[in-house]
Amino acid sequence: MKFGVLVFPGSNCDHDTHNVVESLLKQPVTYLWHASEDLEGCDAILVPGGFAYGDYLRTGAIAKFAPIMQSVTRFAKGGGLVMGICNGFQILCEAGLLPGALMRNASQRYICKQINLRTETIDSPFTNALTAGQVLRMPIGHMEGNYFCDDATLATLKAEGRIAFRYATPEGEVTTDANPNGSLENIAGILSEGRNVLGMMPHPDRSSEGILGSADGLLLFQSLAQSLASAV
Repeated sequence: MKFGVLVFPGSNCDHDTHNVVESLLKQPVTYLWHASEDLEGCDAILVPGGFAYGDYLRTGAIAKFAPIMQSVTRFAKGGGLVMGICNGFQILCEAGLLPGALMRNASQRYICKQINLRTETIDSPFTNALTAGQVLRMPIGHMEGNYFCDDATLATLKAEGRIAFRYATPEGEVTTDANPNGSLENIAGILSEGRNVLGMMPHPDRSSEGILGSADGLLLFQSLAQSLASAV
């Protein structure tokens, strides 16, 4: 198996994500430059956090036009596995690979802190190493993490079990106080219709080693690796 980590002007978590795959998963991984159309035979694509193109127009709005994203879109529509983290989630929504949008935090402030999120489904290539209801500890760092979609989309996400994570208390209770950014129904991550694309605002890349305060994020990368291995 081979992983690809996208690199845009302004990406700042590409090295964190690359390190998890290379040093912890011990799997082949390469950087994929935004101006290239070549996915280099990768079996899974990771869209990291940061500020692609400086977020000058709107988060993810410029990145979706990058040559590499045209290839990622074809890859995802063909069933390829894609995970977008923070800015990566925003980019995937802008590219139409995930429904809804990420708006400014309800507080109108940048938020950077540790949060808890509850696992809502284990029926995906990204969460199959977890248990239903499992609470994970991860950091967030964003200004536009307030997930929103229309009523019909929300109903579909819920009916199809495509809400991957919700912000919660350490005990797993989904409460208003546990919601850091005003996200609709505490949504922290969602899946595509084919369940092969995941977007999430919390950072599993920044919580994959105990020295960082939590290693819970590694479970998502391990799930992805197991899914790829079982498909061989």
